[in-house]
Amino acid sequence: MADLGIVIPAAGQGKRMGAGYNKQFLRLWGQPILAHVVRLFQLSGYVSEIVIVGAENELTQIGEIVDQHGFDKVVSICAGGAQRQDSVRAGVLALSPAIQRVVVHDGARPLLTLEDFHRFLEEAEGFPAAIMGIQVKDTIKRFNDAGWVTDTLPRERLVAVQTPQIFERHKLEEAHFRAAAAGYYGTDDASLLEWMGCSVKVLEGSQENIKITTPGDLWLAERILALREEQGSQAEIKNFEPRISRLGC
Repeated sequence: MADLGIVIPAAGQGKRMGAGYNKQFLRLWGQPILAHVVRLFQLSGYVSEIVIVGAENELTQIGEIVDQHGFDKVVSICAGGAQRQDSVRAGVLALSPAIQRVVVHDGARPLLTLEDFHRFLEEAEGFPAAIMGIQVKDTIKRFNDAGWVTDTLPRERLVAVQTPQIFERHKLEEAHFRAAAAGYYGTDDASLLEWMGCSVKVLEGSQENIKITTPGDLWLAERILALREEQGSQAEIKNFEPRISRLGC
């Protein structure tokens, strides 16, 4: 897992959030959403380099966040393209030649935990491409242009895809270059490798690893962080109790 690089596309404007500015700059527990995202990879011992891709007029603001929080693994803050796919391609090219494995993670997914990230990396070992996904709970139906249901998809074979997604660098670059040449745009990076004929492994994700898209998502993220803090405090109390008894208090 050495020589691992992270690409964080953070150029989306988040119109559904209705904030009037990039949702990655919204405050979550007093800090920008983007700071939560970058901090996770800053703390991971597996990560060598981080590249953040943003809108050209927001690069200075992203740089201020990086400097303020001391994220010294960030090797580049570069301008993105017209589509997310263009931004990821720019981010991959900004990584140093030493990076052989690339993780792409949304700039609006601040709740990924270090434990889940490291579990994902371990389970992804040996696969050229792997993604996080969670099994869908709802029944999914396909419909035609007239609005009539055409069929019901087997729920046990469906997943809602998340990031992080991890790839062998040469395969990810090839997929991006071939897609750009063909004018093909996928809904995520894994779909580009699928289009190219590469196999992609699905690994278990986390229900808490949500993407902040709407005000309701931000509210939910606050609640998840509050619950984590409460559980952490309870664990600290539990670990402290035996020490109290041993001290004879």
